[in-house]
Formats: sequence, structure tokens, C-alpha cells
Amino acid sequence: MASTPRFVLALDQGTTSSRAILFDHTGRPQAQDQREFQQIYPSPGHVEHDPEEIWTSQLATARGALARARIGPEQIDAIGVTNQRETTILWDRKSGKPVANAIVWQSRITAPHCERLKRDGAEPLIREKTGLVIDAYFSATKIAHLLDSITGLRERAERGDILFGTVDSFLLWRLTGGQLHITDVSNASRTLLFNIHTLDWDDELLRLFGVPRAMLPEVRSSSEVYGRTDKDVLGVEVPLAGIAGDQQAATFGQACFEPGTAKNTYGTGCFLLLNTGSTPAASQHGLITTVGWRIGDRTTYCLEGAVFIAGAAVQWLRDGLGVIGSSAEVEALASRVPDTGGVYFVPAFVGLGAPFWDPSARGAIVGLTRGTTREHLARATLEAMAYQTRDVLDAMQADAGVRLSSLRVDGGAAANNLMMQFQSDLLDTPVLRPVVQETTALGAAYLAGLAVGYWSDQGQLARNWSLDREFTPAMSEGERERLYRGWQRAAERSQGWVEPATSSRR
Repeated sequence: MASTPRFVLALDQGTTSSRAILFDHTGRPQAQDQREFQQIYPSPGHVEHDPEEIWTSQLATARGALARARIGPEQIDAIGVTNQRETTILWDRKSGKPVANAIVWQSRITAPHCERLKRDGAEPLIREKTGLVIDAYFSATKIAHLLDSITGLRERAERGDILFGTVDSFLLWRLTGGQLHITDVSNASRTLLFNIHTLDWDDELLRLFGVPRAMLPEVRSSSEVYGRTDKDVLGVEVPLAGIAGDQQAATFGQACFEPGTAKNTYGTGCFLLLNTGSTPAASQHGLITTVGWRIGDRTTYCLEGAVFIAGAAVQWLRDGLGVIGSSAEVEALASRVPDTGGVYFVPAFVGLGAPFWDPSARGAIVGLTRGTTREHLARATLEAMAYQTRDVLDAMQADAGVRLSSLRVDGGAAANNLMMQFQSDLLDTPVLRPVVQETTALGAAYLAGLAVGYWSDQGQLARNWSLDREFTPAMSEGERERLYRGWQRAAERSQGWVEPATSSRR
């Protein structure tokens, strides 16, 4: 008799949707389910999510993926969780109910707090301990904002009655019926509270941001059996065995296991990570140093460049302007014109991330003429992702002192052939797109599967990687640099747009 097929389930909780994907031993997806959820914009530059909707959408996709595969939960060897990073959720320890909406990583609500910390000279300390810059992107000031804006919440947090977590922690809490309050090193390293050298929460940073240690999750490795799901979740108890922030998971899923290998994910934002090995590398060019993953007693570090708005700009064309009916239409629309007609779109809706780190920047479209059409705007939107990637890659190569031989790509926009060719042209570097482009979920599955022996080692995972298409440079150097100079002028014009806040509330 043939043995019953076994799978690993990845829960991929993203910024605009929740997904669940079942993977087999070859690393190929066998079934998946996806649910979008509401984006909440209480004020300009501020973004929130309803944590209950995050949970219900993620649970629905897990059950949906099993139903689509027509398998039972007893055929799942392990579950891996990957998540939108930095997004901050606070909830009541006893009831498990969130005390407020989640503050999303994109939100600039705490930018004034960050500016005060910079003026107070805190940047060098934070940079040395965390590898990060002071920015509203990260979790610490979001936690402080909630503690200070909800009456009595700080006192409850100091007593240990209120818990903090990034999205992975909240999901693990719910998946286990409140039995586990944990995170992994990759997510912890995105909070501004975690010392990437000691691999622990840092008391000096906790005092600086005013965050009680009692509310923080226990930090674990990225690949181990943490516990099991509550039986009510899927019908049987399933091992929870892998956790990683989405970009670290995608790097792992792309098999970037050796120092010097890099990947770029084109999602809501755009995130380029370079494996720097077992030693954290400090950036001198506006990048951040982050923990990639920890397996056993070995920690892998990465340099990262984070672009806040990438695919979200395509969503804006769809939802904000009505230029397209679905995101999938953008490539065909952009292909109708040979170029942008001199138009540049800087999608700095919530400021600019790496390497600029300018929270006061705002979106700009420059070079408009009477001849500009929606086709030109669509093409400029796609090209903006490629320009921002070059900004980051130039900084990364300067920091690392090496030139990348190729760039592995994934995420929704990586399926766009027009954009991938332009990316290769603009970087003068081959761009490699794998067969399995759901690398974020795949990375979470790999981490979970390694912990339970579903896969034997990282060598087996590397052999699973296979090429779908390679894009090679075909643009002259003169044209490449002319286009990029135009982008740099446009990006400069978007910066410093918002007047500094005058609020003195601490």
C-alpha cells in the first residue's frame, strides 16, 4: 500500500492578505488559500489593522488550504509561521483580546517620537546594539505610543497583564490557545529593543523606550518545535516548528545560505537582503543590520534595505485612482508604451526607507506633460520599484565591498516580465526568478520542516531551488545612467515635504 502523503503547512501573514500554503518534499506548493483584509488609515501616513481580522483571515486560509488539497490535518508534519514584521499588537493576557488596532510597520504615527530620540543623541547607542536606525518603521515607539495613549494601559503592562507581540507572537498565542507567548530572533531583531549581539532583550533599550520587560515574548530560535496547536484550531494537535519575519523567511526560501548571496522581494514593500554570515556587518550607507535566522546554536545575519512602498503603489493605481481594475492588468497597460515619456513616480506615501530614511518625504509624480497617459503612469509605477532597488543595491555593494554576480527575486511583482527585464537593465546584473516564487511561505515551511526531520538539511533545500527564468542586461550604460540620474532628481524633490511636527508630548 502507498504511504499517506505528508506535508508542511506555511502560514504567511502579510500586510494586505493572509495566506496558507501546503508544501511537499520537493518544496513545491500543493494547495493554497488567500484572504485579503481591511487596511485602516486613521490619518495621513498612519496605517492600522484589526488584529481579530488578521487572526480570522489566517485561520480561514489554513482550513481552506487543507480543504483545497482534500487532506486531513493529521497529514501535516509541522506548521511554519511567517509574518509582516514590526507591526505591533498589544493584547490582554487573560482574555486574549487586543486592546487596540495593530499599528502597521508602514505607519508614521510615531515619527515625532523618533525625531526627539535623534535630537537627544540616542542614535549611536541604538545603532550599535540593534543594527537598526531610529525610525517609526520599527516596533518600540509603536508600543510606547499605545502605552501612553490608552488610559491605564502602562500600569497594566508593568503588572504583566498586557502582552506585546509582532504578528507572529499574536498568531502563536491564538494557535496554542494562549499557551505560548514567544517570538523568534528574526522578528525580535526588528523591534529596536533586542540586542543582536547578546541575542536578548536589552534593559538599557527598554528603559530608553519605556517598555516593560513583563510584556515581551520569550525569544526562541527560528527552527525548533515550540509546541502544538490547540485541537480546536485544525481538529488535531499539529507541531508549530518554524518562525521567521517575512523577508528573512524569503531569504531562507531562496536558499541564500552562503555569505554574499542576496534576494529581493517585491511585495507591498520591497526588501533586499544580503547574507553576511555569522557576524553582523555594520552599514555605512543607510542600510540596516538584522538577524536572518537562528538554527541550533548558529545565527546568520543579513544586511537589509527596506523600501516602504513597492507593490502597494500598484494597489494605489487600482484602488486610489481607478487606473486599473486589477493589479494583474498593470503589465499589459505599461507595455503599450516604450517608455514613461519622461515621467517618474516616487511612491513615498509614508516617507522613504533605505537608504534615505526620510519620514517627511511624500509621493511625487514629476515630468508630466499634456502627452502623459495612464499607460505612462503604469510604466512609471513599475519602474519605481526597480529604481528603489538600485538605490538599495548600490548601498549594499558599497557596504559589502563586493559586486553581486546575480540577484534572486520573488514576490508578486517578480512575475512581471517587463519589470524584471528593466530591473536587470538598471542594475546591469542578471536577475534570477525561481520556479517557486512563494519563497516567503516556502522559507517558513523549510524552517518548520527541518525542525521535525521532514527535510534532512539545508543542502537538500538548496537542491530544491530551480530557475524559472533569467533576465540579463540589454541596456547601454549611457541610457542606464541617464534614466537613473532622472530618478535621483525626482527622489530628491519628494524629500522634506512634510513640515516637522511641533508636538512636545513624550
